[in-house]
Amino acid sequence: QVQLVESGGGLVQAGDSLRLSCAASVRTGSNYNMGWFRQAPGKEREFVCAINRSGGLTYYADSVKGRFTISRDNAKNRVYLQMNSLKPEDTAVYYCAADTAAWSNLYDKAIYDYWGQGTQVTVSS
Repeated sequence: QVQLVESGGGLVQAGDSLRLSCAASVRTGSNYNMGWFRQAPGKEREFVCAINRSGGLTYYADSVKGRFTISRDNAKNRVYLQMNSLKPEDTAVYYCAADTAAWSNLYDKAIYDYWGQGTQVTVSS
């Protein structure tokens, strides 16, 4: 069982930056691809980005490409999401997730095995 805890959310203005962190209860580096998803009120949970076990591969949704950066520190069992140039439409609860399968279909929330409780990000205009 893997426990994931997100932190770093908050209320910011459009154009600001935030860095989210996801702490895992076990070593994730050799076993898990990691992803970030988000869910706005009344909407489906959507893919944001993912990173493979070693950190050498990343994959982003078009809506965040060029503004968000996912990274991981396997020694600390942490995954990060650096969010720059935030927009009001980025407002959502952000979740990190862990996947034990091969590096494929990382945009599909159904393949992820473990989820955190989420952290709220609110971007005001």
